[in-house]
Amino acid sequence: MDITKIKILRDLCKKKRCNFFLSNNVKLAMKLKLDGVYLPSFNKSFNHLAYNFKKKFIILGSAHSLQELNIKKLQAVKIFFVSSLFKKNKNYLGIYKFKFFENFTKKRLVALGGINEKNIKKLNLLDICGYAGISFFKKKGPFKKGAF
Repeated sequence: MDITKIKILRDLCKKKRCNFFLSNNVKLAMKLKLDGVYLPSFNKSFNHLAYNFKKKFIILGSAHSLQELNIKKLQAVKIFFVSSLFKKNKNYLGIYKFKFFENFTKKRLVALGGINEKNIKKLNLLDICGYAGISFFKKKGPFKKGAF
């Protein structure tokens, strides 16, 4: 891992007033005074709970099942990335299972997977703080502000 590149990105993000999160390395994220860390679903470690975090340090995490969601709660994750909402793969949830996830946690959820022009309005049915769809945004670019 090239720490100088991470520092350059950190400084650029601060200049642009963007948050910068490092994936799967809590100690380094704290050392470099980043905004937070992202813990992938395969990370089941609780070692980071021994650290004293600064007040605004955010822990993000991804979960694909209730078991992973419980682990992420115990890891002190504040925002969950939950997939896959619409894309029918091995992690496929659909709207009803996603609603169950919403009821299971009072934390903030971000919907991932399979979001396109046909199903984007269904996101209004969900209590989410954000969504992501790589292929959708590659084609269309970012949305203008306002209702979808």
